[in-house]
Amino acid sequence: MNSNNQNKISWFPDSVVKNIALPERFTFPFYYEPHPLTKLAAAELQHYLETQTDLRHNFGLSADMEELVIGKMFGVLVVADSEGKIGYLSGFSGKLAGTNDHSRFVPPVFDMLTENSFFLKEQEVISAVNSRIEEVLSDENYNRLKDDSERLTLQSAQEIAVLKTQLKNNKEIRKRLRQEQKSNLGADEYALYEADLVKQSLYDKHLLKVLTDNWNVVLADIQTRLAPLYARIEALKDERKERSAALQNQLFEQYTFLNKEGRRMSLQDIFKPTAFGKPPAGAGECATPKLLQFAFANGYKPLAMAEFWWGASPKSEVRKHKQFYPACTGKCKPILAHMLEGIPMDDNPLLLPSKESICIDVVYEDEYILVVNKPSGLRSVPGVNVEDSVYSRLKSTLINTEPHIVHRLDMDTSGLLVVAKTREAHKHIQRQFLNRTVSKRYTALLSKVIDEGEGEIILPLCADLYNRPLQLVCFETGKKSITRWKVIEHIGDTTKIHFWPLTGRTHQLRVHAAHTDGLNAPIVGDDLYGTSAERLYLHAAHITFVHPETKKRMEFELAEAF
Repeated sequence: MNSNNQNKISWFPDSVVKNIALPERFTFPFYYEPHPLTKLAAAELQHYLETQTDLRHNFGLSADMEELVIGKMFGVLVVADSEGKIGYLSGFSGKLAGTNDHSRFVPPVFDMLTENSFFLKEQEVISAVNSRIEEVLSDENYNRLKDDSERLTLQSAQEIAVLKTQLKNNKEIRKRLRQEQKSNLGADEYALYEADLVKQSLYDKHLLKVLTDNWNVVLADIQTRLAPLYARIEALKDERKERSAALQNQLFEQYTFLNKEGRRMSLQDIFKPTAFGKPPAGAGECATPKLLQFAFANGYKPLAMAEFWWGASPKSEVRKHKQFYPACTGKCKPILAHMLEGIPMDDNPLLLPSKESICIDVVYEDEYILVVNKPSGLRSVPGVNVEDSVYSRLKSTLINTEPHIVHRLDMDTSGLLVVAKTREAHKHIQRQFLNRTVSKRYTALLSKVIDEGEGEIILPLCADLYNRPLQLVCFETGKKSITRWKVIEHIGDTTKIHFWPLTGRTHQLRVHAAHTDGLNAPIVGDDLYGTSAERLYLHAAHITFVHPETKKRMEFELAEAF
C-alpha cells in the first residue's frame, strides 16, 4: 500500500473505539440508522468541510461565491485494517470543485479526468465536432437562406389565404346569382349565363393554381440551396451521437467494481440484467461504491457506512444540510449487490414482518363497506416480499368476502382506510376518488415551528426513477399536486398541523411538508424526507364520501394518537 493511500484513511483514537461496540454486520445501505462510529466520522468530516479553505466549490452555504450552487452527497466508511485498527474513509459523489483529485477523499473507481486519458482526448474530438456544427449554424449564407425560407413561407401562406378567401366570396356570389337568375331567365338564356359562371369558377381555380405553383417554385429553390447545409448539420450530429455513445460504452467498460473476494465486474455487466438494460448516467460515481472500491483494493474490511448531504437544498429533491440519507436505489443498488456479495448485512427493516401486536380496529362495517383504523407500521396491501397487510388480515377474517382496498395509506401512516366488500361498492367509491369528491383531512406533527397560520402548497410531483419510492418536484413532467394546510398548535419546537390533499399523489403530504418550496419542515419520523423516529407522525383523521348503496353521505373522524 503506497503512502498516498495511507493518507486517505483517518484513524480513530483507541480511547474512542474501546468505548463503542463495533457493528456485528455491515450497514444495510438503503435503510439505516447511522452507527455511532459513522456519526463520529461524519462529524469530523463536516468539521473539515466547515473549516477547510482549499476547495473552491459553491455548496450554496455562502453568499460570497459566484459559481453555480451544487450541493453534494458525502460518505464515510468505517473500516478495519489487517491488524484490527479502526478508522474511516471519506468520499463524495461526482466531482468536487471540478476535479476528482483531493488528498482527503478516496479517488473515483475510474478517473476519466486524468491527463491525456482516452476520455479527455475523445471529448476534444467531440468538442471539435460541436465547433463544426456551430460553424454551419452561424454561417451568414445559412442564416440568410433560413430567414428567407421562414419569411417567404409565411408570405406565401398569407397570400394564398387571402386569395382563397376572395375565391370563396366569389363562389358565394355566383351561388346567389344562380338562384336569382334561374327564375328571371329562360332556359336557353340561363344555360348561357350558367356557362359564364362556370368559366369564372375555372378562372378562379386557375388563379389559385398559378399562385400556388409560383410559390412552390420559389420555396423549392430555397430548400434546394438549404438541403446540403441541413445534410451537413445532420451528418455532424450523427457523428457526435455515435462518438458519444462509443465513448460512454468505453467508459462503462473501464468502471469495474471489486468485492471482498477480489472479483471484478463492469458497469455494463452489472446493469445488463436490470430494467434499465444499461447503466444510467452517473452510475458508479456515488460515494459508497467509491469508498468500498478503495477499501477492497487496499485490504481494508468495511464495517459500516453512512452518507449525508452538504449544502443548499436542490430544487427537485428533498435534501437537508448535514442530514443522513440512504444510498440511491437506481444507480447504487445493482452495484452494491455485487460489491457487498457475501458480506453479512443488517436486515432490511422494510422486509421485517409487522408486529403481531399491531391490531386493526374496525370503525364502521356494513354489508358493503368497512372503515378501519390502519395502524402505523402495517401496509395497506401486500408488498413484493411481505404479505402482512390490511388486505391480508381482512381476507383471513372475513367469511366468503374478498376485501377491495379502495385507497392506500403509506405503511407508516395511521388512520382511516376505506375497504369495499363488493366489486360494485369498490368501483363506486373509487370513482368518487377519481372525481375528487372524497374529502380527506390528515393531522401531522412537523419538525419545526411554522409561523404562518394557513396556506396552500402547489408543487408538481413525479417519481424519482433512480431512487424509488422517492418523489421529485418537477415543473416539466410532474403531475399537479395541491395541498391546503392550517396550523393547529405549536408544541415546543414542533407544529401540529392539518393537511387537506386536494390531489392524491404518492408521498404528496410528505414532500410538500419537507421541500424548501413547501413548508420546509419534514414530518416528524419521516425516514424518507426527514429523520426517523419511533413512528411517522402522520394520521388520516377525517374522511367523507357517498355510500355506494344508500347514497347517503358518510363522515368519519378519528383523532390522532400523538
